[in-house]
Amino acid sequence: MTVPFESVIVRFIKDWTLAIAIAVGAAIYLTFAFTPELSDAADFFAPILDAMLPMFMFLVLFVTFCKVDFKKLRIVPWHLWVSAFQILTVALISGIVIDFDMTGNSLVLMEAMLLCIIGPCAAAAAVVVKKIGGNMEQMTTYTFLSNFITAILIPICFPLIDNRAEMSFWESFALILYKVCMVLVVPMLLAYIVKHWMKRLHRAIISVKDLAYYMWCGSLMIVTGTTVKNIVHADTTWIFLVTIAIVVFVLCLMQFAVGKFIGHYFDNAINAGQALGQKNTAFAIWIAYTYLNPLSSVGPGCYILWQNIINSIEIWAHERRQRQIENKK
Repeated sequence: MTVPFESVIVRFIKDWTLAIAIAVGAAIYLTFAFTPELSDAADFFAPILDAMLPMFMFLVLFVTFCKVDFKKLRIVPWHLWVSAFQILTVALISGIVIDFDMTGNSLVLMEAMLLCIIGPCAAAAAVVVKKIGGNMEQMTTYTFLSNFITAILIPICFPLIDNRAEMSFWESFALILYKVCMVLVVPMLLAYIVKHWMKRLHRAIISVKDLAYYMWCGSLMIVTGTTVKNIVHADTTWIFLVTIAIVVFVLCLMQFAVGKFIGHYFDNAINAGQALGQKNTAFAIWIAYTYLNPLSSVGPGCYILWQNIINSIEIWAHERRQRQIENKK
């Protein structure tokens, strides 16, 4: 039986929504950046998009948490193993920087790697896990645990590897916890209130299939545009930028693979893979600009692209398996 062309297009868009969002975000930024006639429009839209991004992320998590069973939020064994791997890897990278007394581009490269490891699990990881058949409650629990670990590791490690990182432990810890509360706790509390005391609104929200996912794709377009901007205007050579991109790509693959390897021992390869591989890169970029060499932000900037290409492939593979199962019935 011949499949209509329109159905093929719709299926392609659904399977590769993340990749399309990345491409559109990059294309829009490059169009505005390199078309002089659009410079006034670019200046007008830039602050609007900057304001829209946190709103997008808040709504994405609010909608996601509306589907969470709060009674199932608890720490499970794979959480501890994934956390242990993250802590050991951070210690290894920090130790190498200190032992070899790195400076210049070598230090920037190691800082870029460290940012992609020490960064907490992305708050939107629960959205992807839901899309590819994982456990959303376990993912949400790990996101909180991961942010707490990051809040402890950053003020310990950064002053040791870069003298720019002048921070007190408690000051940094409190700042990170504040950001975690705004990003995670507030939308979770609001979702809890809506789920238990505003049931009609709750039913309306959860009735829209993949609402959080498509809202997240909208935020990804904005983030991609910002990432391309940082890469294009980075004050270094293209050779060094490509080096960072390749190293971060290998690191991204490694973290997804190690997470899945750990998770398969607990029958949770999907969750553990996303937990270790999908990072809050926007937070990592902010940390780079605040405490380290700003050029190191190119690392998590590239990581955004790599992790979402992997996410796109995972979603495509899952959807393909689901269609094969349905066709066999």
